[in-house]
Amino acid sequence: MPTGVAMRDAREQLFGAAERVLLREGPNALTSRAVTTEAGCAKGLLHRHFADFDDFLAELVRDRIARIDAQAAALRDSAGTGTVAGHLTAALTALFESVAVRIIGLVTFRDELRARLRRTTPTGIPILAEATAMVASYLTAERERGRIAADADVDTLAPTLIGAGHLLFADGEGGPPEVGAVQKVVTTVIAGVVEGGPVP
Repeated sequence: MPTGVAMRDAREQLFGAAERVLLREGPNALTSRAVTTEAGCAKGLLHRHFADFDDFLAELVRDRIARIDAQAAALRDSAGTGTVAGHLTAALTALFESVAVRIIGLVTFRDELRARLRRTTPTGIPILAEATAMVASYLTAERERGRIAADADVDTLAPTLIGAGHLLFADGEGGPPEVGAVQKVVTTVIAGVVEGGPVP
């Protein structure tokens, strides 16, 4: 493509197509042909912009990670407002209602993709690692504001919340859980560290 704008448009078109295939059919169905067919473009488009299919998938995951980084900033900025449980419930729901659960499955499914992602995400499982950091950062901000206990172990609370949230949403066949189910998990996990009685 002659311009950066066209390249960006092609990437977004292909990423969107890949996410639709993932959501509809799962990681097993995600091939370069499935992506270009879904995008309604020539098969060669993907290979003009990416070294190979695993390079494309690695960039798709990195694009998702960038979205989590943006969500993390907004969540951190919300500290001190609303309720801790409300913010965490909304954050977990927004994260796992998206294509993130399927992308986690994709990373687990493809060895070569995991190897490539190790170059930029050396520890943890991509998406889950960034999501855990997002929750830990938010809990730290709330701890600084006195809304959770000064001795709250955010490095244990964050992966507990992410793991429980992932399990709630992982059963794609049954549809997403009710908001009340997510909130119940959140309030149970943070009940021991919330200052001032009922979970704020």
